[in-house]
Amino acid sequence: MSLLTRVTSFMERFAPLKLASGSWDNVGLLLEAPSPRLNANTVFLTIDLTQETLTEALSNESVGVIIAYHPPIFTGWKSLVMSDYKKSLILRAAVAGVSVYSPHTALDSCRLGINNWLANILGPGKSTPITSYDTADLVDQEGAGEGRVLVLDTPITLSELIKKSKLALNLNNIRVARSPIHLKADTENSNLISKIAICAGSGYSVIKSVPADLFFTGEMSHHDMLAATSASISCILAEHSNSERGFLPILKGYMSQALNNSSDSTVNVIVSTHDKDPVSIE
Repeated sequence: MSLLTRVTSFMERFAPLKLASGSWDNVGLLLEAPSPRLNANTVFLTIDLTQETLTEALSNESVGVIIAYHPPIFTGWKSLVMSDYKKSLILRAAVAGVSVYSPHTALDSCRLGINNWLANILGPGKSTPITSYDTADLVDQEGAGEGRVLVLDTPITLSELIKKSKLALNLNNIRVARSPIHLKADTENSNLISKIAICAGSGYSVIKSVPADLFFTGEMSHHDMLAATSASISCILAEHSNSERGFLPILKGYMSQALNNSSDSTVNVIVSTHDKDPVSIE
């Protein structure tokens, strides 16, 4: 069985494409290399396919498949030219014999996916999907759905949750929009956080209807933050891809175990060291 077949079969079990948010999301196998690299046995994981991460992947001659969480092909193309940034990435990968697969929102919503992981690192507590999906025809996907609502076992202050978030996501800084009821001093007059609405990436459209104490996502607009805080809901914003990137080592573990649990040849799974959020605080 080819490396690509093994990888796509695993991804369809772990994050079925049926769980993607809608027809707008371009998920699945985006590039099947016409002449795959010989003896390739490595899968390369990245949030974004950029010139830097693609060069990193192609410099490793054993890489045969790239899992790029964000789809590098998102809208319809009428041409394939090297002068276009995104198209050049696909052309370079094709020439090198490397295929590209993107799970995007299917990986957000699956049972053991990104939003479930975020709920786990912010917990302990009881986590349920904001919108549950029909998974009757899927295997081991009970509880899959869009976003997560987390009810903490023990309510905590916003400041405590900020520290916990930065530690879990390995971030030095994180953006916060405090509601007036969540005072920075965390005195006895500062309300505790008990219920959290969670969605990785740009998740306001998913979490906005949840009557929560806190919205946890990657990014929100200025006016959406004002609307939330005026409704006594604070917001923690990790930046778009920072809310997703920490899941890649988790995915690596699941994939490595599944792909090497047979008599087929060994598959290596690696996580990009050049993949990073484009926003930094300087």
